[in-house]
Amino acid sequence: MATKLNILSARAVKTIKQPGRHADGGNLYFKVDSDGSRRWVLFYRSQCKMKEMGLGGAKSVSLATAREIASKLREQLAAGIDPIEARNKARREAEAAEAAERGRLTFGKAAEDLIASKGAAWRNAKHRAQWQQTLSVLAADLTDRPVDAISTADILAVLKPIWTETPETAQRLRGRIESVLDFARCHGAMPLEAPNLARWKGHLEHMLPRASKLTRGHHSALPYADVPAFMVHLREQKGVGALALEFTILTAARSGEARGATWAEIDLDAGLWTIPASRMKGAREHRVPLSGRAVEVLREVRPLGGELVFPGLRGRPLSDMSLTAVLRRMGINVTVHGFRSSFRDWCGNETQVPREVAEAALAHALADKTEAAYRRSDALAKRAAFMAAWANYCTGAQEATPNVVPIRQVG
Repeated sequence: MATKLNILSARAVKTIKQPGRHADGGNLYFKVDSDGSRRWVLFYRSQCKMKEMGLGGAKSVSLATAREIASKLREQLAAGIDPIEARNKARREAEAAEAAERGRLTFGKAAEDLIASKGAAWRNAKHRAQWQQTLSVLAADLTDRPVDAISTADILAVLKPIWTETPETAQRLRGRIESVLDFARCHGAMPLEAPNLARWKGHLEHMLPRASKLTRGHHSALPYADVPAFMVHLREQKGVGALALEFTILTAARSGEARGATWAEIDLDAGLWTIPASRMKGAREHRVPLSGRAVEVLREVRPLGGELVFPGLRGRPLSDMSLTAVLRRMGINVTVHGFRSSFRDWCGNETQVPREVAEAALAHALADKTEAAYRRSDALAKRAAFMAAWANYCTGAQEATPNVVPIRQVG
């Protein structure tokens, strides 16, 4: 049945006073707020979420104009384009162009300059890599924005998706954004009297949960015994986010490592993923042997093209929230990072894999000299065997793996 359009009349729009949404058809509504304000909005669904896009107030946008705008937006939706994302992208591009023309400093350039200025004080490359990772990936939506155009809402849009899921990372990110804005202000890109909108005390503390109320140090994990059933359900989910989550679990990688993976790091023929030091938490190259199923996932996403293995919107890496959203759709109340704990518990309880090899698979820093020796050689051959066993366990396969002996079979 065709959707009915053009329900409202121009007279009705002028006389409607009752608060609420008044449909004109095609998801276009004339909205009257309780305070008497009157405006046009378009409702639509994107990535399983309902969104409301404002089209302007009744005084500046007529009924005919609202219908014309809504028609163009519906065409975007039919083409698979999120209108709000498209509008935000156009705004960012316009601001970046204006910033370049006027010599205004962008957040991305300020971050680069700040990191360069701090480099001499850092004793190793780890700090530089961590700052670059958080600011260029987690704060990617701020990169092209002039520092003097960044609002509190922009900062919250970056922080809220990860504030409760990965609180320690989120708090570091907030502090680093604050440092970049302070750096920009000290270099004349913002008025000296302008407040730092990323500051915690007296500002963001009133909009985000306090750190003491967030979980620190531990991530809610799925018991490893439940992982095989979960994986069956996961493979029924659609989208790049679901495939990225499955790949993350199969490789026991950190979410950011998987979301930022590029095809230049992948050797499908050798079944090997080499993550450069610049993308690792410990600022050290990490090699990940890929199981058969992990390679299958990669082949599924290969036709998407581009540099990134799991591309998100505008060719950027998937956001941290993209993988979490998959879990929420499935009704699973755990964190993505928690699957590393599931993997580690499986190693300790179900296999005879040496502790140092399991820790090497997780790319954990190793202080013990014996463990460090394994880290230098990265125990790739041993890890290849038990990563295959982990994939077999996750997928319910029962193939024997020569270097991994389940404890329950040891007599």
